[in-house]
Amino acid sequence: MSPLDHLERSAERDAALRALLPEVPRLGWSPAALRAGLAATGQNPDSAAWLFPRGPVGMVEAWADLADRDMAAEAAGLDLPAQRIPARIRALILLRLRQQEPHREALRRALALLALPWNAPAAARATARTADAIWMAAGDTSNDLSFHTRRVTLSGVYAATLAFWLRDPEGQATPAFLDRRLEGVARMNKVFARLKGRAAARKAA
Repeated sequence: MSPLDHLERSAERDAALRALLPEVPRLGWSPAALRAGLAATGQNPDSAAWLFPRGPVGMVEAWADLADRDMAAEAAGLDLPAQRIPARIRALILLRLRQQEPHREALRRALALLALPWNAPAAARATARTADAIWMAAGDTSNDLSFHTRRVTLSGVYAATLAFWLRDPEGQATPAFLDRRLEGVARMNKVFARLKGRAAARKAA
């Protein structure tokens, strides 16, 4: 279990989040949107008061977690083990973005909310959970220093790709953008490997 996997989860919260999403473009991430979504789907609007006691930022963080789980569930049906790790990461990022396509405006509003300085901890947690979910779905089982470095690197790649995707209405340019980010990471890793090798050689001399 991930050290970040402490977010409260329940079927009721998941159902409420799915009901809420269509209302966000009109009402934002707000209790009003949650009540409207619950009422529209035949759920009890009064439950809005206790489902997300942390308010809008709690809704956004819970939705990011739900999106991570949706990605992992669909990824389980893909033939990822047949691919190399970079190809798996690419497929998973594009899968997550494709799943978010119907909710672009909700996502924009969510990112705007998380960008507020006082919501920085929630933003960091959500990003870390997504990076962790992608690596886990890709089959990463490392538990050494690379566990953290890989996730930090992926967080940057994912955040940059997400920002580009939001400016790419048809999504057609996003795969190429992601490829460039992943190629940049690969080049950087090769440079670090060469430097590490040289340092080890000097030390052994």
